[in-house]
Amino acid sequence: MIGKIKKGSGFKGCVNYVLGKEQTVLLHADGVLTESRSDIIRSFCMQTGMNPDLKKPVGHIALSYSAVDAPKLTDEKMVQLAQEYMREMKITDTQYIIVRHQDREHPHVHIVFNRIDNNGKTISDRNDMYRNEQVCKKLKAKHGLYFAKGKEQVKQHRLKEPDKSKYEIYTAVKNEIGKSRNWQQLQHRLAEKGITIQFKRKGQTDEIQGISFSKGEYTFKGSEIDRSFSFSKLDRYFGDTGLNVAESQRQTAFAPIREQIPTRSNAESPFISGSLGLFFASPSPVDEEPNLNLRKNKKKKKRLKL
Repeated sequence: MIGKIKKGSGFKGCVNYVLGKEQTVLLHADGVLTESRSDIIRSFCMQTGMNPDLKKPVGHIALSYSAVDAPKLTDEKMVQLAQEYMREMKITDTQYIIVRHQDREHPHVHIVFNRIDNNGKTISDRNDMYRNEQVCKKLKAKHGLYFAKGKEQVKQHRLKEPDKSKYEIYTAVKNEIGKSRNWQQLQHRLAEKGITIQFKRKGQTDEIQGISFSKGEYTFKGSEIDRSFSFSKLDRYFGDTGLNVAESQRQTAFAPIREQIPTRSNAESPFISGSLGLFFASPSPVDEEPNLNLRKNKKKKKRLKL
């Protein structure tokens, strides 16, 4: 069971949409005339006159269910679930219609309701997205409805942006994380699929606090794509192999220096070329000669004084 909530300014377009498709059934209505589509629209519009200051009086909710639950979701059961959902969401004492669409394999209904209740008061939409998620979980558990096993159940070919890009990133990260030994490998593999990674740092420090993924014009935080894609959880995965992000960055930073240091065999000269030779070269026999001559001169001067 998934609920999607929208709000709008005009009942005409919304009612025409939910009742205008083929294989559509008006299951239930409350507070509106149902002789025709225009009667329903007129009934909604008349009540909006009680509170003309509300810019978006149209409430539209789509309740979708898994195809697994189709045998048990009769019209009566769909109405019962829709009404229970509305009560839990505190959408009460107002006009509404419940319409069932049968153009998809998964059962779903559309609820159109007036956000101006029968007393002219506004039905609050505060935190409605969060409440919607909690109510759907509650009703699924209460009525024994199917719980999808993660994002693998989503039909990505039907998704629209930005959800389409979000699921493409999810699939790519899920597939490539197991093939990568460190962050650099993961970044390289994702880049081949048109996906980039950005690390969020703490202030002006190098401490990394978060991660985001971008594809095209869309960017998502890791935890928005999936809870397991937060920076801490992904870095813990690489950390278990001893190749976490800090180590990977350190290796990347010192890679150019390593390339500058030449390897030396026993047969090679004791001198080391480049600036590093100042620290590692052994003293040469030529350097010792001036010191011997200096000691001899000092001894001669002492004899003369005596």
